[in-house]
Amino acid sequence: MLTVLPASFERAHQRLQLVLAPGRDGEDPTNPDTVQAMPIVLNIPKSNRPSRVELLEAAARAVVAVCLDPRAGEATAFADALQRWYGARIRKIARRARNAQWERVQSLPGVTAEQGGAQARAFVPSAVHATEPLIAKLQIEGTDLPVAPLGAVATGIPLLVVDASLGMSVGKSAAQVGHAAMLLAAHFSTDAAWRWAQQGYPLQVREVPRAQFASLAGRADAVAVRDAGYTEVAPGSVTVVGLPNEF
Repeated sequence: MLTVLPASFERAHQRLQLVLAPGRDGEDPTNPDTVQAMPIVLNIPKSNRPSRVELLEAAARAVVAVCLDPRAGEATAFADALQRWYGARIRKIARRARNAQWERVQSLPGVTAEQGGAQARAFVPSAVHATEPLIAKLQIEGTDLPVAPLGAVATGIPLLVVDASLGMSVGKSAAQVGHAAMLLAAHFSTDAAWRWAQQGYPLQVREVPRAQFASLAGRADAVAVRDAGYTEVAPGSVTVVGLPNEF
């Protein structure tokens, strides 16, 4: 484990903080190259399916790990792709894979995260129309996982709270918790983000009833994800809040 904060991590974190800039929207409706998205692939085997909460946790960890990957702080195509995405609308598109499909996408630039028995991989963003063919042919819909009973919340680990009343699919929820994780990292100081990275980005996801969600969303340290409303939920819906939980 590195004890000194690398310059590449500091640059990656500074670039990630671009998502907090007001008025940021580099999309041009007449130019499809400006419509950017980060693909997320969820490993959902036909049998021995993962728990929903662990899959969401894996997806969230994969997204923040891509944003703060060492390649994101260097002069690389990886970093350039992220910077273009940070300047546009922060779309994420989650798809499902299994068996050989899952193995094939491991060769594409990104980061795979595991949580319990669940696996998810987040990839460098690209223009939506230029999504890698191995990813583009994967299904977006068709498989879901049941919402799990609420477990205890551990202290000292960031908490991502999902509004269960919205009834989001596992793919939509994965995109939303991924967004919450990267926003939390952007709000952290660079030193705090580095400490989180050194531990492997531990986090916990809980899908809670509307009343509990509203109460947590009202906390002063809550970081809210407000959805653009392209799929499943109404525009402006607050889908997830991230809480640093004393990190």
